[in-house]
Amino acid sequence: MNSEADWSAVAQQFQQNLGQNWTQAMQSFGALNGGAAMPAMPQLSFSAQKLQALQQAYVKEAADLWNQGLQVQPAGADKRFASDAWAANPVAAFSAAVYLLNARTLLGMAEAAETDEKTKSRLRFAIEQWMAASAPSNFMALNAEAQKKAVETKGESIGKGIQNLLKDIQQGHVSMTDESVFEVGRNVATTEGAVVFENELFQLIEYKPLTARVYERPFLVVPPCINKFYILDLQPENSLIRHLVQESHRTFVVSWRNPDDSLKDKTWDDYIGDGALKAIEVVQEITAAPQINALGFCVGGTILGTALAVLAARGERPLACATLLTTFLDFSETGVLDLFIDDAFVKFREMQLGRGGILKGQELATTFSFLRPNDLVWNYVVGNYLKGETPPPFDLLYWNSDSTNLPGPMYTWYLRNTYFENNLVKPGKCTVCGEKIDLRKVDLPVYIYGSREDHIVPIAGAYTSTQHLPGKKRFVMGASGHIAGVINPPAKNKRSYWTSDARPGVVSESARLPRTHAEWLKGAKEHPGSWWPDWMAWLKPYAGKQIAAPKRYGKGPYQAIEPAPGRYVKAKA
Repeated sequence: MNSEADWSAVAQQFQQNLGQNWTQAMQSFGALNGGAAMPAMPQLSFSAQKLQALQQAYVKEAADLWNQGLQVQPAGADKRFASDAWAANPVAAFSAAVYLLNARTLLGMAEAAETDEKTKSRLRFAIEQWMAASAPSNFMALNAEAQKKAVETKGESIGKGIQNLLKDIQQGHVSMTDESVFEVGRNVATTEGAVVFENELFQLIEYKPLTARVYERPFLVVPPCINKFYILDLQPENSLIRHLVQESHRTFVVSWRNPDDSLKDKTWDDYIGDGALKAIEVVQEITAAPQINALGFCVGGTILGTALAVLAARGERPLACATLLTTFLDFSETGVLDLFIDDAFVKFREMQLGRGGILKGQELATTFSFLRPNDLVWNYVVGNYLKGETPPPFDLLYWNSDSTNLPGPMYTWYLRNTYFENNLVKPGKCTVCGEKIDLRKVDLPVYIYGSREDHIVPIAGAYTSTQHLPGKKRFVMGASGHIAGVINPPAKNKRSYWTSDARPGVVSESARLPRTHAEWLKGAKEHPGSWWPDWMAWLKPYAGKQIAAPKRYGKGPYQAIEPAPGRYVKAKA
């Protein structure tokens, strides 16, 4: 094919095929987001030179596969096709090889499209979703491993798979773990403590000291409200909350309520004023501490940062220092989550939920799962239904399936003012709790952590907070992703972290850090193991002197209401 007409036909056919992929991916994504209208497939143009190179590569690889015939080797680098069963089944191995060739070519065509970067990212997403769904491993007729197991079990695996499917249909989501093994308060979220305050938005948990003396400045943890707090307290050996208590910090944690229709009108202001600000106030009153320290994780960090900006606007400084874990304050680099947030999508959500309503937790959970469809969706479809397997017990995946709702007005304010318009970093643009907020006034020491492989808060996005907060800052990058990077206890001696200290063992701070994460990384050094000891060393000077540990929970009007983890965290979406 050398004529201009031939190349035009190739481009036209690709446009048609890609349009089908786009439509299916957009329909799926729209269904996960309340039926919101998704962007139409754009008209694309390609250079003949790029098309020719792609076609030549495709023809060569396809010819090689055809010449190998049923002797083709399985795609061992892809774990979906790595088992011996694929190698032993020539038809299955050939189908996997052809599938991977088509996937590479489609992604190559997306890269060759002459369009803006956001459209190109949307094309990649559409192709990746479609290819993940259409993999031969997802179908019994093509999955050699599932067929082998069916023969070996004399059909028992097929019967079990049908049972698993019916069970998951009944519960409304794909099982990622054996959920029957876990119970909140029995074998997850077991650190000893008591609820000492509650309002309609949250319960405040105070944890029992594990040391005879504690630091005089208490520590408040503000977790995300789109998940449950016990990701920070899964098991004793990997509990960040327990680690704080063991390190002599008098620890309090916000346990957000799982919203129902009674909270359908709650706003972002409510989560700041009746949430974070109220928690800070109560901790101060219980402990009589002029200043406390606090941590915000993910959206909890955005809530804490907003609350600090409100306090700064009022001339108040109740915090001695703050810690932000995998947090956005600046939403200019949000990664894949930004792909489908545009004016039409935001307006649709505002029309749907802005004046009241509940965003169902399952929508959020499913959307996050489809950001990594092979690992968090199709892997379990194959295991549960085609192979008839019961997924093994895993506390983190149990937590991941324990979804939470969000009040519509709160969610739509957050959607518009963060992901869409990035207003939090625009001085005076946002009015929260009656105050025009300005992050430049949040002048206190801050420890900022980001995970290198985080797909929810990309590392560059986590780093941008350093450019908006004026006080002394320490930035640390951990290995792995959004959760595994954070939950990395020292005893495990796993993974690694990076700092930009000039000398080993020195915990340094600076009011000015390089403009971008890429610049910071040039001077960063890798250290083996957990970043938690680095954080504890940084936190110690801000914790104050040590005093006798309290012998009872709460104080005055704030008495123990019920044992930790409380009833709010047990409510299901």
